[in-house]
Amino acid sequence: MTRERSEHKMFSAATGPPRAKRGGRPANPNPHTTQARKSGIGAVAALLCAILLAVGTAFAQQPSHGPSSPAPSASSSAAAPPSNGPARTFTSGLAPMPNDEPVPVKWLPPGAFESDRGPSSAIYPAQNLTIRFNHKFHVNTQKLKCETCHKAATTSESAQDVLTPKGTFCDSCHGTDHSNLDKVQAGDDASGKCNWCHRGYAHGDGSKVAKFGIPRPNMLFNHKKHLARNINCQQCHGDVQELELATRDQLPRMRGCFGCHVNTDAAARGDAKSVCDTCHIKGGATEGGRLKTAFASGTLEVPRWLHNAAHTPDFIQRHKMVAANDSQFCANCHKEDFCAACHDGRVRPRSIHPNDYLSMHATEARLAMQKCTSCHREQSFCLQCHQRVGVSMSGPPGVREAGRFHPPKSEWSDAPRRPGHHATEAMRNLNACVSCHIERDCVVCHGGQGIGGGFNPHIGSFISNCNSQFKRNPRPCFVCHEPGSAALGKCR
Repeated sequence: MTRERSEHKMFSAATGPPRAKRGGRPANPNPHTTQARKSGIGAVAALLCAILLAVGTAFAQQPSHGPSSPAPSASSSAAAPPSNGPARTFTSGLAPMPNDEPVPVKWLPPGAFESDRGPSSAIYPAQNLTIRFNHKFHVNTQKLKCETCHKAATTSESAQDVLTPKGTFCDSCHGTDHSNLDKVQAGDDASGKCNWCHRGYAHGDGSKVAKFGIPRPNMLFNHKKHLARNINCQQCHGDVQELELATRDQLPRMRGCFGCHVNTDAAARGDAKSVCDTCHIKGGATEGGRLKTAFASGTLEVPRWLHNAAHTPDFIQRHKMVAANDSQFCANCHKEDFCAACHDGRVRPRSIHPNDYLSMHATEARLAMQKCTSCHREQSFCLQCHQRVGVSMSGPPGVREAGRFHPPKSEWSDAPRRPGHHATEAMRNLNACVSCHIERDCVVCHGGQGIGGGFNPHIGSFISNCNSQFKRNPRPCFVCHEPGSAALGKCR
């Protein structure tokens, strides 16, 4: 009997006697057929029980891998990288303070203050911190010291040295293996998984993590020399042991450096010098040996607290006081021709004078003429303007009369006195007169003893109190009177 026939016969025996044709009667039962049918049903039932028993035993012995996870085979387990487990949400080591709260001023580096904007971006470029790290946990709980992880700082003599630990340094505690960065081996527990420290790491990234970067500072610094003088980490970086993630906000402030760097002598030995090139980089030929101020990260600027020398918009007015107090301080960044460009008149900034300077310049010109001539030339600048508006003894008469500075003669100098007369204006504001005129200009008209035009400069009651004025200042009297003249005898 073939296999098809056997299976067909078993199926027929299990499903009962053959049915009669449509419309006919059922066939008479055969004793042999009935016995065979009973034997087939028993065989099928035994087979089903055996299958169910085998399946139940297999599930009872299989280890649990979750509701839908099949048991991994030996070959697949060896080929797959270590799993980081389910995604976790970390809350610590992501910012200096929990919930990204501001760092208290007392924990910031010396020299920082409440409205501090952080260290100079020109000196300390922006960082890319892709590592989650909790300094407070490692120092206070794990009892590690700064030099445990930053061992290179104890021997560093250059600011260009890399002072952050390599990944292999973390292997001993975290159970990882960073000896080959192309095939990093994760640890067994959660603290050894890649996403424990590397922010943004996801399962399946392999050995690829976000790049970590702390650019080298644009300055000179010797850690070894400072440690030899018992200057600890907190004196420059603040209380990092109280923080979780240490950011560039914990880098030194120049204001705090002056707690030690107070010696102004550039030739001092063994002491903390305060000359700028002690820490700041000198430029090349383009800077003329001065400090380098332009960097890719920004321009080095003077802070306001340092000699009040912040180069803010009002510095053009304040710089004269700063330069007068310490010209060598300015010379750290500026060459002499930088100053001479303005003071010799080659560069003429329009913002040097206030908007109403036209009415004030005469007084300042009279008081300090040498400052005006540092930018302006009398013949090419002052004289042309004065001739044009009539404030000069030269120039065409028609131009002088049309554009004269003072009111017409009938109002300015002819009698009688009235508002707007030059006598009234002189008594009201004599400084406005002397900004252009000297005493000899007055004596041309107002003179005594036959000098000038005969206009008496003294009022009628002058003789009654002239002795007090003569005692106070006799010089104005000598403009018209000889020292031994009889006219002065009444006032002696």
